[in-house]
Amino acid sequence: MSLGEVVRFSLRGLSANKLRSALTMLGILIGVAAVILLVAVGNGSAKAISDRIEALGTNTITVMSSGRSSAGLTTEIAEALGDPVLAPDIKTISPVVSASTTLTYEGAEHEVSTFVGTTPAWFTASSTPVGQGAGFTQDDVDQGRRVVVIGQTVAEELFPGADPIDKQVTVGGALFTVVGVLDQKSSTGFQDSNDTAVAPLTAVQQVLTGYGALTSIIVEATDPEKVDAVQGQVSTILDQRLDVDASSGSTPYRIQNASSLLETQTETADTFTTLLGAVAAISLLVGGIGITNIMLVTVTERTREIGIRKALGAPRRVILTQFLIEATLLSVIGGGLGVAAALIGSRFEIVGVQPVIVPSSIGLAVGVSIAIGLFFGGLPAARAARLRPIDALRYE
Repeated sequence: MSLGEVVRFSLRGLSANKLRSALTMLGILIGVAAVILLVAVGNGSAKAISDRIEALGTNTITVMSSGRSSAGLTTEIAEALGDPVLAPDIKTISPVVSASTTLTYEGAEHEVSTFVGTTPAWFTASSTPVGQGAGFTQDDVDQGRRVVVIGQTVAEELFPGADPIDKQVTVGGALFTVVGVLDQKSSTGFQDSNDTAVAPLTAVQQVLTGYGALTSIIVEATDPEKVDAVQGQVSTILDQRLDVDASSGSTPYRIQNASSLLETQTETADTFTTLLGAVAAISLLVGGIGITNIMLVTVTERTREIGIRKALGAPRRVILTQFLIEATLLSVIGGGLGVAAALIGSRFEIVGVQPVIVPSSIGLAVGVSIAIGLFFGGLPAARAARLRPIDALRYE
């Protein structure tokens, strides 16, 4: 008997009980789709976080207060970091204060989660360019002018269908003139990166935050390869300014290195994605057990048919091959449908994350589903091939 005839008999066997075959393939479908989609969700989440970290600039470090200093970070400390002798590899310094506040315009209100006060260097250091209009200048900072650059979400909420440039919005009881709109930025799904506004540091201090400690200081290196050197230079200056005792082992500040953060996040994301894939693989295993059960029932139901075929001269390998092919076909068809379902599902956000399909996960999931068909179909196939013709013909 040729392979084509064996495959034809296998397809006929599967079609004999369409509902049972469909339910078995559904188990494989769910398993394959779950593996591909969960890995895609893990990968999509990792990509979104990586994009946000890279948006900070891989040639920057961020200095924040650790909360153990009553004085905290000040504008004077930020200016001290610009020492060309102690810190020759620093390109720009951006002191930052931030607060949440409500912007109003002609009766419309919008609460902005991040209202940033800083200097013009912040736009480049944080990789946040102005898309429409213009940013503010150092003279605006020096004079405390109340001008503001708003994000895309703020523009859409307060000025739907209108040009926001040169319009005045109310912030904390004071009028700020809109001079620009930031470029669209990607969001993680948990936080809208475009729901922000940026104004001169002095104006925000006057109206919202007061002249206390800074929220952070963003330091830009002259070259991405010199970020670690800049971190050391910043630490030296801060230790001097804040009278840090080297023997104490603790500092009133902490430094966030974007490059190191990105590397750590990548390792964590890989572990997370692997874990998601492993959890989803359990459903594939359950599908394999389902194949074993279904094929055992099929062999039992077709015992007399097997006896007749063996009595007519069908060799053991043909019976074995047929039932292996039946089990494998269930896995292949179910796996193919699972891939299709996963590709369709990846077009939609899942728990706020846009899935990013990993091509290797498709090949792995389909390959595992085929292996499951062969492995879990082996026991029923071997049982069918071992049946003696006389016993099979007597079976009721």
